[in-house]
Amino acid sequence: MSPLSISPIAEDTTPLRTACVMVFNANDPSGAGGLAADVTAIASVGAHALPIVTGAYARDTGEIFEHFCFGDEAVTEQARAVLEDVEVQIIKVGFVGSPENISVVAGIASDYEDVPVVAYMPDLSWWNEAQIDAYLDAFKELLLPQTTVLVGNLATLWRWLLPDWSAESPPTARDIARAAGELGVSYTLVTGLQLPDQFIENTLASPDATEACEKFERFDAVYAGAGDTLSAALAALLASGDDLNESFTEALSYLDQCLAGGFRPGMGHVLPDRLFWAQPDDETETEVGETLAPSLSAFISNMDFNPNDTKH
Repeated sequence: MSPLSISPIAEDTTPLRTACVMVFNANDPSGAGGLAADVTAIASVGAHALPIVTGAYARDTGEIFEHFCFGDEAVTEQARAVLEDVEVQIIKVGFVGSPENISVVAGIASDYEDVPVVAYMPDLSWWNEAQIDAYLDAFKELLLPQTTVLVGNLATLWRWLLPDWSAESPPTARDIARAAGELGVSYTLVTGLQLPDQFIENTLASPDATEACEKFERFDAVYAGAGDTLSAALAALLASGDDLNESFTEALSYLDQCLAGGFRPGMGHVLPDRLFWAQPDDETETEVGETLAPSLSAFISNMDFNPNDTKH
């Protein structure tokens, strides 16, 4: 299903509904990515996350050491219980740990075929090669045919979808989107296309056209969790009724501000500040009894916002 056909949430006389995003991902104890990134980003742009735990990483802010996968029955029971109670507008898929769990997610997506799927493919180079191959093959066969928007870095999607690419120049976003389209994907968001003068480009493409591009100046830091942040924000904006191009632009703007406010809680990489809008200004006193920072006080004083608007 094309995300362009997502209908805005119907209005009624009951309290305004918040869009719900069901997220399948692993727990990340460092808070860099995984469900921690999903839940915070989704809430930050105005939707409600329904997090389905598919496993857990053993990792710090610098690297992944191990992953412990939940069994497919545990994943199924979590998701089915919520789906019988809550209406879901979007399904967002991160790293689910095994071909069996991919099968579970694909089965749920098939049962709810009117619910668009946003799928993010992270870099899996930390994992065992045989496990990577089995996981990517299952994702291609079972989940890509049901994916509305595929999100990933150029290098990751290139190795996965165009392994036999032989041209001297790297594939374009359109090349990646065509390869994904042959597997059933409606749109592909390709990040990290290199441009001159320390700029990078992020492109939304379909198999037939380049839909939108956004250029950003590269930050001089190594980040962890940017891909989960971007894909979660995109899913939440689509769930809230924004069209695809609007969601693309707004999600990238949100990510850019998250990265600009990034912080290093440990000795590893910089993490995106997904709640940058709630941070006090440097020049504003925030001791107990003092005036709140303008950004936070403005946020609190405008709690009558439309739930489809972004909160940053």
